Amino acid sequence: MPKPEAKNQQPAKTRRRLVAEVVTVGTMPKTVVVKVTRPKQLPKYHKIITVSKKFKCHYEKADLRVGHQVLIEECRPLAKQKKWRVLRIIK
Repeated sequence: MPKPEAKNQQPAKTRRRLVAEVVTVGTMPKTVVVKVTRPKQLPKYHKIITVSKKFKCHYEKADLRVGHQVLIEECRPLAKQKKWRVLRIIK
């Protein structure tokens, strides 16, 4: 039995994560560090704590400073630790 032709099929688009958070470090060329915080509930005590993680994000221009709020999205690996891209500045 022959296999169906798959020439005109395009790959399914993956849903990329979007996060809006604050820039914490902006001293590297074309890279900013964004700190993402989220609430997490401890399973044993049911207490809600704040967990944070830092992401290195790619940004071509050099006009971002510490304290700017930006919208970032996940993308392909651009460097060893850079897997996020800044979409736009919110504030």
